Formats: sequence, C-alpha cells, structure tokens
Amino acid sequence: MNALEIKVFANFREICGAKIVTVDATDGDSILAVLKQLITLFPKMKDELFTDQYELKPMNHVFINGKNIMYLEGLQTTVSKKDKIALFPPVAGG
Repeated sequence: MNALEIKVFANFREICGAKIVTVDATDGDSILAVLKQLITLFPKMKDELFTDQYELKPMNHVFINGKNIMYLEGLQTTVSKKDKIALFPPVAGG
C-alpha cells in the first residue's frame, strides 16, 4: 500500500477537517476504490459524494492531474501514488 494525497475543497474540507487527506492506495486502483477508502476514514463523505448505487452525485467533480474523471474513464479511472487528486463539491455562486 502507498499513501495517496487527496485535496478537498469547500464543505468536503469541513467534513475531513483538513485541506489534504491521505488514503492507502495501490498503483492501478480505481478512483472508486480510492474514494471508498476516503469514506472509511470520513463516513459522512459517502452521502456527499455518492448515490446509493455508488455513482458520483451530479455536480461533484473529481480531478486526477487536473483532468475531470468524466473525461477519462469515470470512476474506473486508475490512479498511481504520484497522481494529484482533487475533490470539488457543488458550488453555489452568484
């Protein structure tokens, strides 16, 4: 296992209590597996990130190395320990 850092923003930061959280991951894990590790550490994140079927809720954005996973392989996109991961919740603006 390797440590993988995830940057979290807005209310995700409040839930996790930090700007960056570290989870255990192995090179080749899917981003879904990584996010499930995050939920193990911060159970409140499950309702924020996923539907009951473990689909990413609308308006949540997951980036790997600056690329939105919706333009990669979605939740099946694989990661390595050197990847930069960022989670953005829906943002209200005005």
